[in-house]
Amino acid sequence: MMRSDTDDWFVTQVLPLEESLWRFLRRNCHNGDEEVSDLMQEVYVRLYESARTRKPEQVKPFMFSIARNLLIDRARRSQVVSIEAYADLDALDMTVDTLSPERHLIGMEELRLLQNALDDLPVRCREVVQLRKIDGLSQRDVAAHMGITEDTVEKQMSKGIRALAENLLRRGVAVTLARKVGAYRKRIGVE
Repeated sequence: MMRSDTDDWFVTQVLPLEESLWRFLRRNCHNGDEEVSDLMQEVYVRLYESARTRKPEQVKPFMFSIARNLLIDRARRSQVVSIEAYADLDALDMTVDTLSPERHLIGMEELRLLQNALDDLPVRCREVVQLRKIDGLSQRDVAAHMGITEDTVEKQMSKGIRALAENLLRRGVAVTLARKVGAYRKRIGVE
């Protein structure tokens, strides 16, 4: 059987990159060698099919962009929850979590304490925290809105969260709220 022009291209241009593709996929795929092998095959198929139409000028960047896109697609698919998982929710005996007057009062008190703690922050720090955590703006959007660098936004957030946590702990917020703030501080790398 004669090899086609695409076959020759694949053997000479793509297969020499196999080891670097394997390392890339292995580093970014945490489900074992079998999935890495599957991903490699999928990259090869897509690359070969694309080359049958038009061969890329730069093989390595094109191959790695295919691999990156496949990893992104797999990550998205893994986050999708099957509807069957929720099919029998009515069969479960789940009690409704009602808001009792006591819980409402505790929640209002915690909000009041948080607002007081926010008011105690320096102006710039308070504005950064409010824009990021209350208004939900991205770090980049906050930087653009305030005319500061993203690095400054990050530092102000860190400073603000630390000050809020210390303020709330001083004011005697419930231990559960303090744990939530502590977990958040740990998650964002503020010790």
